[in-house]
Amino acid sequence: METMVLKTNRKIQASFSLLATLFWLAIILGLGFIPRVWAEQPKTEIVGMDEHLGGYADLEAWFVSSEGDTVQLKDLVDRPTVLSFVYFKCPGICTPLTGGLLEVVDKIDMAPGVDFKVITISINKDETPDIARRKKQNYLKSMSRTIDDDDWWWLTGDSANIARITKSVGFNFKRDGDDFAHPAVLTILSPHGKIARYLYGITFNPYNLKLAILEATEERIGPSIAKVIQFCFSYDPEGRKYVFNLLKVVGVVTFVFAIGFVVTISYLSRKRE
Repeated sequence: METMVLKTNRKIQASFSLLATLFWLAIILGLGFIPRVWAEQPKTEIVGMDEHLGGYADLEAWFVSSEGDTVQLKDLVDRPTVLSFVYFKCPGICTPLTGGLLEVVDKIDMAPGVDFKVITISINKDETPDIARRKKQNYLKSMSRTIDDDDWWWLTGDSANIARITKSVGFNFKRDGDDFAHPAVLTILSPHGKIARYLYGITFNPYNLKLAILEATEERIGPSIAKVIQFCFSYDPEGRKYVFNLLKVVGVVTFVFAIGFVVTISYLSRKRE
């Protein structure tokens, strides 16, 4: 009787082992298949954020203010600073991004110019201070609170200086004729130019911005969900929107499920022994 039970247990164990081996084989083949599928997708210039949390923005860059004055970023960033990149003739995401920034600055229970500053930089080298001035006036007129000109800077510059600041904070964009593909993000800098946090999207919670500003004040950095966003979503330059990376997510979910399945099988096999 004991011999029969032992043989039965061995058969069950062998079945579990075979099943586990097949599962691992499927996973290995799947992991080899998914990269090939990704590789077959058309390659485009990278558009999005390459986070440099804890790094420093290049404040040596020079720009021209909306009033026509030549300024250097290191002279403007003397307190926590909310940095945004847009272009003023943008037909797409720039308008809701700037509108969302204006709305949160209007609502936050902190004083612009005292607790923080805002700097908006055009990524289009062809735009002029006159365009920046008109945009600034239109936006600030719609605010319910009054802020000084030095509380929110609107800057234009040449391609070299634009590249210096955008690359230093990890902001990757692509020009397509008169338009640009770019991420929707705010970069929060400390008074010394340290990158404290990134806030993504076109609408912003006043509490999140306040927390980011407080962290920047203390030269601390805060986490963001950028890596999850970048993994689950990719930016479509033609459609100017983020699209869901179904293949990546399904691959990871399948892998995690398989690991859990194999662990469960191993546990049950040992328990039967």
